[in-house]
This record gives sequence, C-alpha cells and structure tokens, in this order.
Amino acid sequence: GILEDRAVMVVLSGIWLLFALFEFAAAIYEDQVGKFDWRRQYVGKPRFAHFDAPTQNSRKLMVATENNVIASINLRNGEIIWRQVDKESPEGNVDLMLFYGQDALTVSGGGRLLRSWDTNVGGLNWEFLLETGSFQTGCLVGSAEGVRHIAVLKKASISLHYLSNGHQKWSEALPESEKVQYQLLYSGGGGTVYLVGMVAGSHLVIVLYDIDDGKIIEQVTISTPWIRRLQDLCGVVGDGILTCIDTESHSLWILPLESAQEPEQVVLQSLELELAEGFEGKILTTQSSPLVASSSQFCLQLSETRYALLQLHEGIFSLLRDFVQAVLVSFATTGDKVVAAVMTAKNKTAFSVNLYSAENGRRLLDTAMNFNLDPNCGQPEQLYIHAFQKKDDSVGYRALVQTLDHALIFIQQPGRIIWTREEALAEVVTMEMVDLPLTGTQAELEGEFGKKADGPMGMFMKRLSSQLILLQAWSYQLLKMFYDARKPRSHSKNEITIENLARDEFNLQKMMVMVTASGKLFGIDSSSGTILWKQYFENVKPGSSFKLAVQRTTAHFPHPPQCTLIIKDKETRLSSLHVFNPIFGKRSHVNPPLLTRPILQSLLLPIMDQDYAKVLLLIDDEHKVTVFPSSRNILQQLQDFASVIFFYLVDPAWGKLNGFRLHKDLRTEEIWEVVIPTDTQKIVIVKGKRSNEHVHSQGRVMGDRSVLYKYLNPNLLAVVTESIDMHHERTFICVYLIDGVTGRIVHESVQRKARGPVYVVHSENWVVYQYWNTKSRRNEMTVLELYEGTEQYNSTAFSSLDRPFSPIVFQQSYIFPSAISLVEATITDKGITSRHLLIGLHSGGILSLPKAFLDPRRPEVPSEHTREENLIPYAPELPIRSEWYINYNQSVSRVRGIYTAPSGLESTCLVVAYGLDIFQTRVYPSKQFDVLKDDYDYVLISSVLFGLVFTTMITKRLAQVKLLNRAWR
Repeated sequence: GILEDRAVMVVLSGIWLLFALFEFAAAIYEDQVGKFDWRRQYVGKPRFAHFDAPTQNSRKLMVATENNVIASINLRNGEIIWRQVDKESPEGNVDLMLFYGQDALTVSGGGRLLRSWDTNVGGLNWEFLLETGSFQTGCLVGSAEGVRHIAVLKKASISLHYLSNGHQKWSEALPESEKVQYQLLYSGGGGTVYLVGMVAGSHLVIVLYDIDDGKIIEQVTISTPWIRRLQDLCGVVGDGILTCIDTESHSLWILPLESAQEPEQVVLQSLELELAEGFEGKILTTQSSPLVASSSQFCLQLSETRYALLQLHEGIFSLLRDFVQAVLVSFATTGDKVVAAVMTAKNKTAFSVNLYSAENGRRLLDTAMNFNLDPNCGQPEQLYIHAFQKKDDSVGYRALVQTLDHALIFIQQPGRIIWTREEALAEVVTMEMVDLPLTGTQAELEGEFGKKADGPMGMFMKRLSSQLILLQAWSYQLLKMFYDARKPRSHSKNEITIENLARDEFNLQKMMVMVTASGKLFGIDSSSGTILWKQYFENVKPGSSFKLAVQRTTAHFPHPPQCTLIIKDKETRLSSLHVFNPIFGKRSHVNPPLLTRPILQSLLLPIMDQDYAKVLLLIDDEHKVTVFPSSRNILQQLQDFASVIFFYLVDPAWGKLNGFRLHKDLRTEEIWEVVIPTDTQKIVIVKGKRSNEHVHSQGRVMGDRSVLYKYLNPNLLAVVTESIDMHHERTFICVYLIDGVTGRIVHESVQRKARGPVYVVHSENWVVYQYWNTKSRRNEMTVLELYEGTEQYNSTAFSSLDRPFSPIVFQQSYIFPSAISLVEATITDKGITSRHLLIGLHSGGILSLPKAFLDPRRPEVPSEHTREENLIPYAPELPIRSEWYINYNQSVSRVRGIYTAPSGLESTCLVVAYGLDIFQTRVYPSKQFDVLKDDYDYVLISSVLFGLVFTTMITKRLAQVKLLNRAWR
C-alpha cells in the first residue's frame, strides 16, 4: 500500500511538472524572427589586418583583434563573413598573424598554440602545441623550394615548423638566452634564418641558422653600447642589412647581418634630418615576400607628424622624400611595385592620402584621396593600404583607417567612405534606456494643460486648435501610408533618424545610451539597432571606470532630458563629470562641478530641482559631499531630507563595509561598520535592489487561504564573499544580507566546497546566486526568500530603524546543467507580471527561466495545499527547454551584461544583452495578456460584427413591418 501510494505520487508529480512546463513554454514563429529583435556582431579593435589578394576584385579583409577574435570581413559592405572567437583569457591572445596563399597562420596563448586557418571559410586546417616559453616573434621562411616553413622564436629557443601540417622540423636552444634578449627574425629566401638579440647598452648577437637541420652556421657579437631595444628602433633593410636609430646621438647605424663588419654610423644632420626632442623615432620596413630580400627603402619617423623616406644603397643613405605634415605612413606592394601611402591632416576632421613610389619618392598621379571623418570620431591611429594594379598598369588603392575610438573606416578613391564599423561597441561597460520624447502634436497637448487660459472660451479654442493639429497629423500619416504602399518594397525605406524619433503608443521604442571602454558614447535606437549619435571623449585612459546616471527623463517637457557620465581614472583615481542630452547626444549647457578628490560613491536621489533634475550626490575619499546640481532649492531640500539619507562605502582590500548618514550641514557621520576577516575571505560582490523596481503584491496567498507577507526591505544589501584558500576541499562561498541603514546582518548563508565566479540577482524579497560546486563539479543555484510571517509588522511603510523581528528565510539549492556567464531578472512597469531570470550561457544562448522553478518552497511530495498554490514539485535539476531561449539561433558571444527595462505594456520587458555582440529583444514572462496577438483574425471578427449589425437592422425592419401589419388587422 505504501509503495503504491508513492508510485501514484511520483506519477502525479510528473504530470504536474509536465503541465507546468507547458504553462511556461513560450517561443516565436518563423515569421517573427527579426521583427522585434536584432543583433549586431563585432570583432573588436584589430591588432593585425591583411587584405587577402593584391587585386581589384579582392573581397576579404582578415583581422585578428585584441578581443581574441580572428575574422574575415566583406570589403563590399563591412559585414562579417566568418568569425572565430577564442578564449577571453590570455590563453586566447593572438600574438602573431602571418599570411601565405589562402592560409592564415596564428600564434596564440603566449606562444602556446600554432594554428593554420582557411581564409575562405574560417575552418581550422591544423593545430600544433608548441613548447613552453615566452613568445617573442615569428616569420615565414623562404628557400629555393619556396615558402614551406615558419620559424617561431621563444625567449630561450627557436623552432621551425612545416606549413603543411605544423609539425616541428627542429628546435634549438638559444645561445646565452639568460643574458641576451632575442627579438628579431629575418629570412631573405636563401634557406637560412637570421636571429638578432641584444644586451641593452652592451652588444648585439647575430646568429645564422640552417633551415635543414637547425645548426648554427655563424654567430657574431657586435659591440653596440648605444642599443636600447630592437623593436621599432631597428629593421632589416635591403639584402640583410640591419638598420637602427640611436636616439641619444641622433644617428643611424648600419650593421650587415651577413658579415662581421663593424657598425657604421650616419648622423641624421648629414641627411638634413633632425629627431624631435623627446621622441625615440621609429623605423618602418617592408618585405614583399619571404622569398626575396627586404626593400632597400624604409621610412623613418622623426616626430609625431614628420616622416622621411630613405634609401640604403651600397651602404649609403639617401633622402627620397621628407613628409613634414604626415599623420600616418604605410607601405604596400602590388606586383613588383612598392608604394608608400602618406596620410596628412588638413584640419581636425579633413584628411588626405597620397601614394608615393618607394623607389624614387615621387607622388603617383591621380592617387589623391580626400575624406572627412565624423567630428565625434577619434583621430586616425593605423592605416592599412590595399594596393592593386589597374589595366593600364597604374596603381590603384583602397584604404582602411583605424581610429583611436576603435572605429574601422573603409575608403575608396577619390575619398568615398564605403562602410564604417564601430568596434568600440564590442566593449560596452554600462548602458541605460531613456524614453523617447513626445511628438510635436503630443507636446502641444501636454503643454495645453500647463498653460493658464483666459476663461472657458480660451480653453475651448486651445482644445479646438489642438484637435485640428491632431487631425492634420493623422491625415498626413494616412496619405504617407497609402503613398508608401504603392511603392515596391525595395524602394520604401523606413530609416530612423534623430529628426523623426518619437515615442510610440506603448513606449516600446527607446533610446539606448551605451558607454564603451574606449570612452565613446553611443545613442542607439532600440527598435532597429541604428546608431543615431555618438560622442568620443579623447582624454579617457585605458582601464577607466564609468557610471551613467539619468538625472532627467523626457517626461518633463519642455525641459530636455539630461544624463551625467562619471569617468574615474584608474591611475589618478580622480573623476570627471560629463553632462549631455541622451536623445541628441549634445553636451548640456549645465556646468558640472570640478572634482579634486577621488570619488568613492555616487547616489542619485529622488530629490528634484526647479527644472526637474534629480540630485547627484558624490562622496569623496575624505567623506565630503558634492551636490550636483547645487542650487538653493536643492540645498534646502537636502537639509529637510538629511535625516533619511544614508549611504555605504565598501573597501574590499580591508574587508570593510561602512555606513554613513547625512547631516543638515552636509557633513557625514559613520554610524556602523561591518568587518569581513580578510585572512580567510574576500568581498567579491555587493549588490542592492534596483531603484525603479515596483512590487505589486506585498504577500503570498497560501494553500490554506492565509497570507505570507514578504520582507520588502529596500535598503537590503547582498554581500558575497569568497574564500582565500582555493583548495577544493576548503573553499567556500558566503552570502551576507545586511541592512544598509543600520548595518544589521539579517541573514548569513555559507556554501561549503564552492567557489566563484558568483552571479547574484537581488530583487523584491529574494536573492538568487550561482556558483561552482567543487565537490560535485557542477554549477548550482541557491535561492533565498525572506518573509515577515503571516502578520505584517507595518503595512504602510518600511523602516529599517523599526524592525524588532528577524525575517523568516526559506532556502533551496538547484543544479543548473550548463555553464553560466551572467544572470539578470526581468522588470515591468507595475510589477504585476511574473518574474523570469535571464541567464547568459557560455554557448551564446540567453535563457529565460521562470522564477517559479527557483522557489525554495517547492515540495518534494505535493499536497493539496501546494497544488492550490501552483507550486511545482521539487526536482534537484533545473530544466532547460529550447523554447526558453529568447535569442533562438542568434548567439551572443561573451555576454558581459544583460540590461532589462520596463515598457508601456505591463506584459512586456525590454532586454539588451551585450558583450562581443549586442542583442535586443522583448520578453513576455506572463505572455501578452494586455494586447492582441499578431495572428489575431481581424477579418473574421469584423465580418461577424458587420454581420450582426446588418442582421439586427434587417430584423428590426421586419419586426416593424410585422407590428404594422398586425395593427391593420
């Protein structure tokens, strides 16, 4: 009897779970793909770039980027043909990229992996694991039989590999590798490899290897007390002649690699050249093929804007051309011709590129390329030239310009920009969504209620004029719709620009303000992904941190919206404020305060000034407060509300959390401190609740019709710590729930034999965090839910200062059968819609998991009360259904952030996932209960309604005739 009852319960649990899965299943139809979502793919800032063929019909650009991506880009439209994404860690760094034929050779992972790629399809030809050692450089090796090998230089060894399969032919230890720094490899096609090393301030070592057996043919030591480094300051020119620049004596040195001659010095003044003060100089050489020697012409950079084209012939330098106002110089080879492309700046945005023959320094006719860059774009940083021979044997070319803000601009003669790729969007660090402004007619109606009219007649006339404006706008829209309907679909363009931006009926279209690591801001339309404006901050240094605050939205017409970007320098720790309009991207006329001390915390208070701008409170390292804006009205409000303004500071290095309060004179006072022992654990995450979050229900109805009230503490902080000891038996994760006002530890949870990375979602009365279980070797998720009990202490307002009872905590853990990169929760306007967890997976998928599956009260054995509550029976492993992927086959690589925003529809949540790619879509956690579906049959319903109306009219007429006939009788 007991076994039968258990079997029945198991069957009922399975049926209940099946129905629950059907209830939460949600997917899109084939015709909905791309209708409400879009994806933009990026590769990042290029480290290496190469055009596939020196012909006019070349269609591919091969790049290897700082984001560990190898990709092929279509030269016609700038779209990605294929892309290979390696590990995000230093193991995936692309250290070297070489090309031969249709293959691309890469060395990655600090010289750990040697790979060959098919440039047509992006497939991996072969992969070879190299010996350990610090990677220095590499080169293709030419011989009488052709190019069949690649040489790889490590700090202590050199190895030769076959291009056909990557197998090692030989490997040799470097002589005196502990003292000598080997940094340069050269092969001129003679079946030998030259290796050049140096001891700074002492001597050079030149080693000649035989490629057949790896034996040292010759080893020469040359005294060079002036040498500092080889990279950028030295290069091989002509038939094996090492040319170096000495920054101290302002001279060039000639060192033949093939003979033991003493170095020869040539003073720059003898060439009528001079090195700029404080500038080290740079030598640019070119080699058209590993089968031939390097070109005898090279370029010497003398300053930031001056280059000299020199030629070395029979040991004598000659000046071919002096480029005085040059920004960038690049060499290119087509056929037997070598050209130098020189970019000059006319002003800050206008540039020109000209080709010069490397043989004589003469400018080639009809090769001028004049173009203008966006004023909100960075200055050019790299120039890549794709040169080709035309039918009349003249040289034509196309240019790829890489700017400081990581933009790629492809330009064709005579200066037409073919496409632009904003690769800064591959490193988005933070973002916000801002409501679009009202249309002119909507603004007119809004303004009508804010104006005082002269009596009822004036109000009537204003209302009449507003209605006429609305009628005119509706008529224009109707005519435009009919006009566009007559055009072919290919001719009708619905381009979105700043001029025609307007809020839609359900506020589904918003402005996405994105901040990138390069210091560039973007304004992107959320419905199409179109970049509407961009702004670049030139003084932002690498590694800076950003925080974006929306001080005023578009709801306060006629005041423009206002955002403030806080940029914190990594080295000086000083911050700066930039105020701008998020809709148009223009800088605001409001002058932010100048910050002279490092900022530790920033708070956006709900207090508004007379222009409806929220107050930004900045706390520096001396715990002094800076207010922006700081008008009299604001300071008076701060004095009135000072007693309810609290904030906290976190010092992870010392494991301290300190709570402060604000006095009326804007002084701060420390009121609590929590110290985490740093000898055993470290603080990794401190997360509070979102300020724009709404909670619709204050309690949860139980199966017995009683109410379990939620513990809704808006000041609650989730503090996650991780053990210092990373041994799998002793590691642990600890979660503290701390009240940010009083410093009281509300709850503490410890997960033993667990380690990070930890991802936390903190919302309403629950906390969900994910970690790695070292004992079971799996990902797990733990949920904490806090309740006050069946009686609510205070139903009107929550006060952290008046909480005599500790909350009831429910806790449960689940197995998640996939690797996780990020977790975020959905949010809606009123909080009525059920919550879903958006989980970014390493596979590129984004999973929408119903919060009901992470309920700590899920019963092991369902009862009548649990069925009444619709609780899903407990199962240790969380399910993953294919219908829950909100990005179907649109994978998002390396998800670093998921941003959710409410819309005008309670059922709809806007989602933006950003990482290496950007993906935007809409999710409906409780389905679309407040709008009609897309497949709603309007024709059928209209036909039924018209039929009923017509039938009613006929029936009424027949009834009247019948009554009239009856009266005549």
